[in-house]
Amino acid sequence: MLLDSTVYTPRFSNLGELFQYAVETYADRRAFGVLRGKEWAWTTYAELSELVARCRAGLSLLGVGRGDRVAVIADNRLEWVIAAHATFQRRAIYVPMFEAQHDAELKYILSDSGAKVCFVATSAVAARVGSLREDLLDLQHVVVMEGAPEDPSSFSALCAQGAERAITARTPSPSDVATIIYTSGTTGEPKGVRLTHANLASNASALSEMRDYGPDPRNMAFLPWAHVFGGCVELNLAFAVGASVAICKNADQLFEEMPRVRPTMLYAVPRIWQQIYHDIQRDLAKEPDVSRNMFDQGLRLRAKQKRGERLRLSEKMLMNLAERVVISKLKARLGGRLRLALSGAAPLPAEVAEFLDSLGVTVLEGYGLTESSGSTTTNPLGAARFGSVGKPLLGTSIRIDKSLAGDDPRDGEIVIYGPGVMAGYHNRPEDTAAVLTADGGLRTGDIGRIDDDGYLHITGRLKDLYKLNSGRYVAPVPLEEQLKLSPFISNCMVYGAGQAYNVALIVADVPALQAYFGGDGRPPQEVLADRRTRRLFEEEILKCSRDFRTFELVRNFWLEMEPCTRENGMLTATFKLKRQAALKRYEGRLLSLYG
Repeated sequence: MLLDSTVYTPRFSNLGELFQYAVETYADRRAFGVLRGKEWAWTTYAELSELVARCRAGLSLLGVGRGDRVAVIADNRLEWVIAAHATFQRRAIYVPMFEAQHDAELKYILSDSGAKVCFVATSAVAARVGSLREDLLDLQHVVVMEGAPEDPSSFSALCAQGAERAITARTPSPSDVATIIYTSGTTGEPKGVRLTHANLASNASALSEMRDYGPDPRNMAFLPWAHVFGGCVELNLAFAVGASVAICKNADQLFEEMPRVRPTMLYAVPRIWQQIYHDIQRDLAKEPDVSRNMFDQGLRLRAKQKRGERLRLSEKMLMNLAERVVISKLKARLGGRLRLALSGAAPLPAEVAEFLDSLGVTVLEGYGLTESSGSTTTNPLGAARFGSVGKPLLGTSIRIDKSLAGDDPRDGEIVIYGPGVMAGYHNRPEDTAAVLTADGGLRTGDIGRIDDDGYLHITGRLKDLYKLNSGRYVAPVPLEEQLKLSPFISNCMVYGAGQAYNVALIVADVPALQAYFGGDGRPPQEVLADRRTRRLFEEEILKCSRDFRTFELVRNFWLEMEPCTRENGMLTATFKLKRQAALKRYEGRLLSLYG
């Protein structure tokens, strides 16, 4: 079956055009905000253009020209955006990395990309790069973003030198490579994905034209820009619609600052939406019975209204009362103005989407890979289908290859066609040939199906799909996402390849568990060892698994209290569990469950 939306001419052909459009159209609008102390300091689009011009001239002084690679090792910050567009305007290639990456990965990426210049966040990161310089023959300059102005290697000094010269921006060709983003490398060395200006500009064009973002779009960016979802999809769309973007260090700062920034839109991954869902549910549980009943009735009436049914006057009054007294207070946690919740990187449970939608927040789930420029499908505004990842972007089509599938005949590998498909892997012709088909398609490795109305549903991933010893195929991710709806489960991994049945690693939400048992001050080890805890998790697993087939169910589990984090190597940049890391640490314990 084929999903097709290919008749389309993007309004932007490269990121230079996109940047210039934003500067000319939204010159006086706030572009990026940085939290300094307790206050947000904002840079307008016009001011951003001047900062980029100085950095662009500074890069020219370093000899950066067409095709040169400019690396960056930094978490989200204003200088990251400035350096990116200065690089694009030199027709050079931006190579982003995370500060938290291991030195071996940084060395590999800097060497493989042939980076000529490397921007780094701090002097500490500069020292790490300095220890690798002996083996980095192409690297000529390291520029420290937080360096003192008097330091000639600092970002400030580079831009100050650039301010003394007028260097005209060069317009990239659509076929020029804009960025090389290295995948996580969980199954081997990282692969550099080459994304062109046409790839990224077409995606930004399509996303900006497919829905209304309102007259004053405001976003909070906490997803890492070194990843395609944040650094390409989120950022490029911001320029296309003139969004004001508050730069957050992490999810904790996001939750703290949402009431002050008051965003209208938010890009996040399912783990964040699930956390919001649980936090609001806990707040609701603290309300008196009359408020909870009012909330439930308000949601019921809102759903009735959405179905097109007419409300009686008394029902309208009750719904409005529920909005003022209860719902608005819960929405205040999100700033009170949040209208669009844009979710990607993993499946979002329908219960979470439906709950947020009932609060008046439209959840639009989408799908994409680094190799497809981060965005391939999205749910249409006003016609979102929960549980699906929507329909193809303008200019994109999808084919389901049923020669590779599991038990369900509707399923197959998702193959993508369109302007977002990458130019190939850097220095890896064999890997490129393995995923790009002769007719220009991208083999995703994801399993999915298309429903009768043309919505794409992700049902698994080929590399995660496994067989039980009965021969039945199990796609673990949908069940894992459902299990994480439990307020007591912060993460989990279903396991069972070659076994008679499934077991699971269950990472407990220890604070929620302690609160449930009365906050008696017992250490986590004692709480997890309590027989009541075991029974509670058995009940939660049964409750969350009711819609799955018998052979997919979890029959035993290992209970763990250490959280999965990016810092301990258990989560990816988009907060997905690293299965290989989890298996390395826990496989012996999981196998012990088959006694």
